Amino acid sequence: MTIADCYACRKEAEFDELPPRECIAFDRHWRAAHALGTAVHGWLVLLPRRHVTAVHDLTDAEAGALGVWQVVLSRALRRATGCLKTYVVQFAEAEGFAHVHFHIVPRMPDLPAEHRGPGVFDLLRRPEQERVTAQEADRMALALRAELHGKPRAR
Repeated sequence: MTIADCYACRKEAEFDELPPRECIAFDRHWRAAHALGTAVHGWLVLLPRRHVTAVHDLTDAEAGALGVWQVVLSRALRRATGCLKTYVVQFAEAEGFAHVHFHIVPRMPDLPAEHRGPGVFDLLRRPEQERVTAQEADRMALALRAELHGKPRAR
């Protein structure tokens, strides 16, 4: 796989033009985006801003910021969605998505038992009519930005 084949790297190359759903928050090492093709509002992915395909290849600076980002995003999701907890998962095995990324998934109180734990991935790559739309993902992104910056959000 080349960087040109990498979805995350292609988006990083468009950084200044990204819609809210593709750049909820960032620093020099990480960028948070709303997941594609999911039926879950607020399903986030946390991506290193350089091409990395294995966790052991993260720099010390990237590794040091990783845990902070996971907790900060989980807290913002809790405030924005009312989730009970978040699932944090990393595989980076899907075609075109080998770039390291961490799924940060809000686990809602009414999540059916079959979708809890690893079963939550059944809610990813859903049929079009079940997916969070780009507009809904942008609204969630803006709500999360407000939570991350401590600003009240519109209800």
